[in-house]
Amino acid sequence: MNYHLMLSNDHGEGVLSRYQSLRLEGRMCDVVLEAEGVEFPAHRTLLACSSDYFWSVFQDYTLESSAHAISLPVLSSLGLEQILDFIYTSWISLSLSTLEVTLQAACYLQITHAVDLCTRFISETITLDNCCFFANIAARYGLTEAFNASNSFIARNMSEILASVQYKAEIMDLNLESLQEVLVAEEMPGVKETDLLQLVLEWLECNPQSVLESNALLSRIRFGLVPLKRLHQLSALMAALRTPFIQSVVQKAINYHLQGSLQPLLQSIHTTLRAKSSAILLVGGGPEANRPQNQILTYGMRSKKFLPLSTSLPNKLQHQGVCVVGNFLFILGGEVVQVDQENEKSVVMSVTDQVWRYDPRFEQWDEMEPLLQKRAEFACCVVNGVIFAIGGRGQKGKTSLSSVERYDMREGCWRSGVSLPFAVHGHACATIGTGIYISGGIHINHPESSKEVLFLDVLEGGAWHRRCNMSIARFGHQMATVKDRVYTFLGMYEPFCDIERYSPELDLWTRLKPLLNDRFCYGLIATGGRRVLMFGGRKWQEGQEVCTTNVLEYDTEHDAWREVCKLPGPLCGTQCAIMTLQDPPEN
Repeated sequence: MNYHLMLSNDHGEGVLSRYQSLRLEGRMCDVVLEAEGVEFPAHRTLLACSSDYFWSVFQDYTLESSAHAISLPVLSSLGLEQILDFIYTSWISLSLSTLEVTLQAACYLQITHAVDLCTRFISETITLDNCCFFANIAARYGLTEAFNASNSFIARNMSEILASVQYKAEIMDLNLESLQEVLVAEEMPGVKETDLLQLVLEWLECNPQSVLESNALLSRIRFGLVPLKRLHQLSALMAALRTPFIQSVVQKAINYHLQGSLQPLLQSIHTTLRAKSSAILLVGGGPEANRPQNQILTYGMRSKKFLPLSTSLPNKLQHQGVCVVGNFLFILGGEVVQVDQENEKSVVMSVTDQVWRYDPRFEQWDEMEPLLQKRAEFACCVVNGVIFAIGGRGQKGKTSLSSVERYDMREGCWRSGVSLPFAVHGHACATIGTGIYISGGIHINHPESSKEVLFLDVLEGGAWHRRCNMSIARFGHQMATVKDRVYTFLGMYEPFCDIERYSPELDLWTRLKPLLNDRFCYGLIATGGRRVLMFGGRKWQEGQEVCTTNVLEYDTEHDAWREVCKLPGPLCGTQCAIMTLQDPPEN
C-alpha cells in the first residue's frame, strides 16, 4: 500500500501562537509560577514539553503535580519572564542587562534551546566592551562554545586591551580559567611577553590565588621572550616569581639568554613567538643594480601585503648569503656597497666576512663569529642546524673560492668543511635531507657558465660527487626544493627561459614550462607547499636592463606560472627567507 508522509511547517507555529493567546488572555492556565513575588499563569503541558525541570516536577508521583502554584525563589522575575516568553513564542530578547538572568533561568529550568541561543548571542556580539563580561558569564554557566570564543577574542585583541585603561581594568575581573586559556593562545598580535607577564602579576595582586594556582598561571608565560634585564628586575621585586617552581622556570629562561650562539638550537614553547603564520622576508636589494638598500620587506602569503620590517640591515649588501635557523635570521658575507655622497655614480664595493644574526623576538641584531674567508656570490644552506657557506668570490681582484666552511651552533665558530673539486662563484644551492646540491656558476679559468652539478651527503662526509649535468649552463641562478625534487630557475643572461627539475632517484633533469620573459637577480623562495614565489628581478627590455615589480608564482604540481601581485616598487638582488614574526603582514 502506497502512502505519502507530509509535513506542515505552519502547524507548530500555529500551536505555539494559540498557547500564547491563551496565556495573554489568562484562559485554560492550570498553574501559576512565582518569582520575586511576581506571578505568571502558564500551562502545565507546554511547560513539561519545553523543560526537563518541569517534566520531572509534573510527574504523577510529585507533590507539585497537583499544586496550583509553584514558587521558584532562586530565579529573578525578569529571568522567568524571559524564559516563559521563549517557551510560548520560540523568541528570546537578549541584551547585556538580560543575558545573565535569562541564562540563570534557562539553566535552572533545563531549557537547552534557550541556553543555545544565549551561547549564540555571546559568540555573535562579542566586542572589546563586553568580552571579559561574556567570558565570565560563559565560565559561570559552563557555556563551552561561548567560553572558547570569548577567550580567543581576548587573546586576539590583547594589544588593544592593554593599551586602554578601561579595558585593562575590566580584565582584572576576568575569571582564572579564562586567563589561563588566554595565556596559552598561539596568536597574540602586537603583544610583548613582558606586558603579558606584567598583566598576570597585576591580576594576581587583585585576585590572590593559592601558590598552586599562581604557579599554574605564571607557567603559561613564555619567559624566554622576556628580556634578561627585565627578568632579573621582576624576580627581585615580585613574590609570585620567587616560588621554587617559578624560580626554576625563570632560571631556565635566564640560562637561555646567556647561551649566545646556541640559542637557535634551544627553541621551545617558552621561546616561540605568539604568531601562527609565517612571513616571507625580502632581505636587501634595491631598485637598480649595485644600489642595494638596507630595508627588509615582509610579505604575507595570505594577504599578499608588503610591509617594511621595523629594523634594517646593518649594511647595504649584495650577493650575501641568507638562511634561517631556529627562527633566527642569519646574514652571511656578501658585498658591502658604499655610494660616494658627492658623486652618486661612484660606488665602492668590498667583500665582507661579517655574519649578522637577527632575533625577531626582541627585534635585535647581533654580530656573530665572522666567516673564515670573505665571500660573495656563494652558496648558503642549512643541514641539521649547521650553516654551510660554499665557494663564492673572495676579495676584489681575487679569483673564485673552492673552500667550504660550516658553522655549528654548538661550537659557536666556523670550521673548514669538505672543499669543492674546483673553485666556483655564482652557483646555486639546494638541500634534500642531509644532502647538499650545488649547480652551475663560473669555474676558475672558465669564463662561461657551467652545467655541472655536485652533491655532498653531510652525514657521510667524504668528497663531493658529480651528478647529472643540467641541460642549460647557468650562472647567478637559484634553486629550490619542493617535495624531494630540486628545481632550477633562470640565471644571468640565459638565452632560454626554461626551468628544470631534478630527480635524485633517477639522477635526471627534466625541462619544464618556461617563463615568458627572461629574469635574473630576483628573490626566490619555496613556500612549504607545492609553490615557489619569485620576487622582482631584472630583465632585458629594448636593449636595456630593467628592474621589475611583479611577483610570480610557480605551481610545481601543474607546471604553471601566474602573476600574484606587485611589489611596492622595483626590486632586484633581494634574498628571501621564511620566518615567524610578532606582527606578520596578514595582520
